[in-house]
Amino acid sequence: MKQYAVIGCGRFGASVARTLYGTGHDVLAIDQDEDVIQDLADSVTHAVQMDATDESSLRSLGVRNFDVAVIAIGSDIQSSILITLLAKELGVKYVVAKAQNELHAKILYKTGADRVVLPEREMGVRVAHNLVSSNILDYIELAPDYSIAEITPLKEWIGKNLKDIDIRVKYGVTIMAIKRKAEINISPSAQDVICHEDVIVVVGHNNDIQKIERKSQ
Repeated sequence: MKQYAVIGCGRFGASVARTLYGTGHDVLAIDQDEDVIQDLADSVTHAVQMDATDESSLRSLGVRNFDVAVIAIGSDIQSSILITLLAKELGVKYVVAKAQNELHAKILYKTGADRVVLPEREMGVRVAHNLVSSNILDYIELAPDYSIAEITPLKEWIGKNLKDIDIRVKYGVTIMAIKRKAEINISPSAQDVICHEDVIVVVGHNNDIQKIERKSQ
């Protein structure tokens, strides 16, 4: 189980924080707005109201011990850059930062961000699932409880056909398609064998997709 610090809990940051916590991880949420923190308090492990641009405050929270920091500051570009820099200098292993535009993204990368996301292109939920599981390649919400996910195969699936894997019974999700290099099989049969380089497109309840996420960790 990894530890995540989410700094800046507007719509995007709160979505990331809740999703990470919902997948069973420790989440520290930080925001200047006390009302925001109160709203999130029951949806994360810890919620703290503070100014994250204050290096001593960040240090006192032990941010350096977190596996990932998500810098989801809203419109304050200067604060977002400063906090990204502080997180890296304090020793956070992996820093994901939200950018307002391409120029902001370039600056964040130069500041030390390991990954930069533009919320217009990536939903908070999708980012969170990407962070939690290396085998989740893409994640699209169809409804509050159901999603489509592109996943890489679990080791135990490779070399087996779909009948043997029995993903519907074991995980409760349905395989929609199998992508292999430039080709896509939109109606895979029970005898189709999973290869290492395949990308599997599944649809199902979020809880069932999370079973596959946890299995890959």
